[in-house]
Amino acid sequence: MLKRTVKALIEKTGYTVQKSGPAAEAPIIPHGVIEERFARMYEKCRPYTMTTAQEMYNLYNATQYVVANGVPGDFVECGVWRGGSAMITALTLLELHDSDRKLYLYDTYEGMPTATSEDITHHDQGAGQVRERLLDEHGKWNFAPIEEVRSNLLSTGFPEDRLVLVKGKVEDTIPGTLAEAIAILRLDTDFYDSTYHEFKHLFPRLSSRGVLIVDDYDYWKGARRATDQYFSENGVQLLLQRMDVGRIGVKL
Repeated sequence: MLKRTVKALIEKTGYTVQKSGPAAEAPIIPHGVIEERFARMYEKCRPYTMTTAQEMYNLYNATQYVVANGVPGDFVECGVWRGGSAMITALTLLELHDSDRKLYLYDTYEGMPTATSEDITHHDQGAGQVRERLLDEHGKWNFAPIEEVRSNLLSTGFPEDRLVLVKGKVEDTIPGTLAEAIAILRLDTDFYDSTYHEFKHLFPRLSSRGVLIVDDYDYWKGARRATDQYFSENGVQLLLQRMDVGRIGVKL
């Protein structure tokens, strides 16, 4: 199973896996592309995320980076769904023996909130159209109850007292509950209002050399506009590198 998973992940990057002879029993993993350690983590987290393997790998690397470089602060994620991305960070922190950091996980835990006219995809589909396609058996879009998410996170073995699950719209819960400092800030609430609110209150707390991830910068126009507007208004100069439909960068 692990070999098949690693092979599939490698081939998504454009590489192929071949045997060079009788001794080549294991998949050939190009240096710097993917590791078996990540493949094992990804296999555990994959049912609980909608992000791609490449995006999850970037988060895995970001977590290693902040630990290796002593970047202070906690992991903060807005838009959690079933917790898969946070699980990758939790598993990586555990493997690096760094479970003192907290994981702040903000979500309605009741599905996506109401969108505005700002919230259209880069294919000019309105959020309402997307919602109709993605309604689940609860009649909601991206519904995942807080009890389920907590259970998923606890399955990693991460200490329960380091998990801070904050229920409600971020516009209502932030800044009521905040990390003192942030090492990784992952924004995945898609829409303009929530993303701009997150930038306003959370980006100033992102540590120097901390990692920013805007998950749907190249998918939802509202998320892109909120990011660009906040950067412009506050003179933020930060290179955001594309990763599938999201962007990742390191704060100066």
